[in-house]
Amino acid sequence: MNATVDPKKLIKGATGDWEVVVGMEIHAQVTSESKLFSGASTKFGGEPNSHVSLVDAAMPGMLPVINEECVRQAIRTGLGLRAQVNLKSVFDRKNYFYPDLPQGYQISQYKQPIIGEGTIIVEVPETGETLSVGIERLHLEQDAGKSMHVGDVSLVDLNRSGVALMEIVSKPDLRSADEARAYVTKLRTILRYLGTCDGDMDKGNLRADVNVSVRRPGEPFGTRCEIKNVNSIRFIGQAVEVEARRQIGILEDGGTIDQETRLYDPNKGETRSMRSKEEAHDYRYFPDPDLLPLEFDQAYVDDLASHLPELPDPKKARFISQYGLSAYDAGVLTAERESADFFEEVAKGRDGKIAANWVINELFGRLNKEGLDITSSPVSAQQLGGIVDLIGESVISGKIAKDLFEIVWTEGGDPRAIVEARGMKQVTDTGAIEAAIDAVISANPDKVEQVKAKPTMLGWFVGQVMKQSGGKANPQAVNDILKAKLGL
Repeated sequence: MNATVDPKKLIKGATGDWEVVVGMEIHAQVTSESKLFSGASTKFGGEPNSHVSLVDAAMPGMLPVINEECVRQAIRTGLGLRAQVNLKSVFDRKNYFYPDLPQGYQISQYKQPIIGEGTIIVEVPETGETLSVGIERLHLEQDAGKSMHVGDVSLVDLNRSGVALMEIVSKPDLRSADEARAYVTKLRTILRYLGTCDGDMDKGNLRADVNVSVRRPGEPFGTRCEIKNVNSIRFIGQAVEVEARRQIGILEDGGTIDQETRLYDPNKGETRSMRSKEEAHDYRYFPDPDLLPLEFDQAYVDDLASHLPELPDPKKARFISQYGLSAYDAGVLTAERESADFFEEVAKGRDGKIAANWVINELFGRLNKEGLDITSSPVSAQQLGGIVDLIGESVISGKIAKDLFEIVWTEGGDPRAIVEARGMKQVTDTGAIEAAIDAVISANPDKVEQVKAKPTMLGWFVGQVMKQSGGKANPQAVNDILKAKLGL
């Protein structure tokens, strides 16, 4: 067996182990107000054919004009993927005929893309592994329209026609469904940090073509099948599993894999053939005669690089060193740019670990339960910071803080003012705490004897005193005074 193959990633077949090999082509819709070669709007959800210019409809004599914002976004993405930015690239015509492609060709890039090779560092949550995934290229191209089939009639909506896409092609470096999911998750995070694609898979703004093949460990790559347009991270994982098992079944029965394009059906949990290689298109690429080669200088790239935001990996490293967070907590907080910003607001001038604990456990836990994201949180960073301050000043205990969080979540308001108005302060007056402790001790002489023999019973006394004080006694003070009174 090839020494580099991890046995845990192998799929058991009837005749032995198999390794799955996955490569991805991600189509990410560029964040821009207008399309790649026309001024038509890219807004989602307009009336059919309401965002279509004469260029998008391929009216005779209409010439494409490159949208500089889309070029900038592609360069920024290349920089975020630590990839080679090519100062000269060429737009080609990819010729094929389809009802939702008015020109009869797609303007894309072929041999000379805007972005060359790069790398993404991916953490796989299921295994705790970190792997480096190679990027082959990123090129700009225009999207096609959308065909809808209603009964016997086919309708075409060209609103999406001409919208700018970045096609990001990975190397075949992924070896499991978990790795495939983790890769798309990380790529989506980077794009969202950069603001170059919103990553909204429900709207089709990020779609994956998943290339899957299987082989015996250590052998050359097998024949791959491409699963087109998978539009959720969960489905990507499922498609890899299902397709790998389908191919293993065929090979173990003595068959061969046909190189073909397939679709994943999540309802049936299967992939289906769309077209075979016999019908595979010869796209007859040639440079688009209406567009000059795209050229810019290094100073242009350097200027864009100087304005990039802090990206997830450096941010995670900073959170670990600056706030003393675990790698796991830092990873959770930096998964979305908005979450990271929210945490930093809460942690400003406060204990980073306590702030992280409250953001991840209390806030994220509650947001998940309610199906909300951080941008629609009823509790602001300032309010949560106020709760953390009150704990740090020993004004309230952890238990009171949870009650306070609940009030702020449902009613809003300033945490400090709520504590004042509702008498929620914890009791730090040792006289009052001693009185409560004396009452518990005199009411439970039998337990007093037992605790001397078994000091772990102290927790029972702490609980009784807290109950007596309505949860407001300072737990540390209760512990200290109880130990002194019971001679522990």
